[in-house]
Amino acid sequence: MKKFNILIVAVSLLLGFSSCNSGGKEPTDTKEGFYKGTIKVGHLVALDMAPLFLAKEAGYFKEEGLDVQTVFFSNPGDNNAALAGNSIQFSTNPFTLPYFGANSGVKMQIISGAGGLGIMEVIIQGPLGINDIKQLVAYIKANPGKKLKIAVLKGDTLEMIIQKMLADNGLTYNDVEMVWFNDLLAMVQSFQTKQVDILSHIKPYTTEMIVKYGAKSLTTNTEVWGEGTPNCTVAVMDDFAAKYPGTCKAYLRAIQKGFQFMVDNPEKATDMLVKGNYYKVDKDVLLYAIKNQPKKVVLRPNQEGMMMAINAMVKGGYIKQPTGNIINTTFLDEIEKEKTTK
Repeated sequence: MKKFNILIVAVSLLLGFSSCNSGGKEPTDTKEGFYKGTIKVGHLVALDMAPLFLAKEAGYFKEEGLDVQTVFFSNPGDNNAALAGNSIQFSTNPFTLPYFGANSGVKMQIISGAGGLGIMEVIIQGPLGINDIKQLVAYIKANPGKKLKIAVLKGDTLEMIIQKMLADNGLTYNDVEMVWFNDLLAMVQSFQTKQVDILSHIKPYTTEMIVKYGAKSLTTNTEVWGEGTPNCTVAVMDDFAAKYPGTCKAYLRAIQKGFQFMVDNPEKATDMLVKGNYYKVDKDVLLYAIKNQPKKVVLRPNQEGMMMAINAMVKGGYIKQPTGNIINTTFLDEIEKEKTTK
């Protein structure tokens, strides 16, 4: 079964689970707009989740009066389903997942980017001698009988970034050989063993291919869809956002602090992340990835860039056209106003 179908089914099944749980007792407010009790946050392990981990390790959540427990999920569908079922309060997940949820009637919203720039990355085997898109186009046109193999996760933004990268340079799938996967690890392994020439994946795992295997970076989601277009976003259920705006703002303030810490202190941030065993890559790989992040903190999601990817998925038949805007930047707006009034 294709990944996008799996995700939709997972969310749909949990609609029943969510309604079954709705009768349970919910923690009462400690003060107006604040959630009492442990805040559970679902996550994966992309580089843009580092601000979440650092907010936990550096005590920024505690500074904001929050007791946060991070909950690892091995796939985004389970992460999304846990949010829909109210077993977690925040979900850090690829930005397509809340759209899958909304398509299934789950009332969830995106309130922020997760905390990274250019996290999706397209890399190419170093021995090919191709260092940028211009050289890639020249190679493809000069070698029509020798098509480059591209490892892609079908029906995902990792496919959409390849599609747009090619289209922006006058190319189509017919000019290359698309190798379709439904397993992220298998994609990486196919690149490591040189069964494919190009890989569309996420940092720091693309970073590992660059540092350890001599791969070259061709492009990122920032270059394809514009700065601020996220890989992952922070999502909450609509009713949680309405009932606990104070908690949502406190959570995002802590994430912002974690993001700033990563930008200002890459070595210390790396040490914290290694100590917490968050990423399954060597320390030098993680440090390289963090040091090569843009030196800026951007949490406001680029909605125009996101919709480029969503519309491409709609056109490909992977998702229905969204009927409304599920992005709510109110909390980020209020946090910015707080800073200017201090």
